[in-house]
Amino acid sequence: MNDSFFRTAHRHRHRAIAAVAAALAVCACLSATPRPSSGSSAGASGIFVSDKGKFKISINGAPIGTEEFEIHPSGDRWTAQGNADVRPPGGAPTHITSRLTLQADGSPVAYEWSTQGQKKASAEIQFQNSIATITLHLENARPFTQQFTFTSPLVAILDNNLYHQYAILARLYDREKKGSQTFSVLVPQEMTPGTVTVNSVAPAGVANAAEELRVQTPDLEVDLYLDAKGRLIRLVAPASNAEVVRE
Repeated sequence: MNDSFFRTAHRHRHRAIAAVAAALAVCACLSATPRPSSGSSAGASGIFVSDKGKFKISINGAPIGTEEFEIHPSGDRWTAQGNADVRPPGGAPTHITSRLTLQADGSPVAYEWSTQGQKKASAEIQFQNSIATITLHLENARPFTQQFTFTSPLVAILDNNLYHQYAILARLYDREKKGSQTFSVLVPQEMTPGTVTVNSVAPAGVANAAEELRVQTPDLEVDLYLDAKGRLIRLVAPASNAEVVRE
């Protein structure tokens, strides 16, 4: 297994959605109350509240890494930060850091990531309306710039091995509307755009889980378990026997 248990699925999708994978939405502590509708004012606090925690990452029951995250307000915006250390079976250890700046409604403003391991890489992304401009930095290479255009400014960031970002995706889900909801997604480390579908299902078999959201693409399924306070407490990718648990 490589540094992301979603990466194989990304390749099969051939950039159709490198979404639910590596990281796939965040570090926000979710609330049990519905997300504000598009017609209402979210105010300065928007859909997020401050949160901080740590996840343990495992495959086939064997630990392969950890991630620490924090989300907090910054003026009228929010900042979500993550630091992950991952050592997949047969692979080299990798340290990943990220910083995501969000509008109160969950729309991304800017994103930065870096990795240190066998190879070093980093990137900065600026979001302007529905356009994301990525500047990628690789060792011994000139910076590379690429743009992606989405149908809406509301884009979920779901990056490799940064699972706190799933909590942000969960917060974007409109519980008042319910049903199947589709979100545009960007997987920055793969430089891959796509979409994911999120559904609310009855939680089954997970202690302290008050809600379950199922995130799907044509080739991938990920189950998110939230506690009574709306916090992401567990993430499961059944096809990969992969699990992320909040400590």
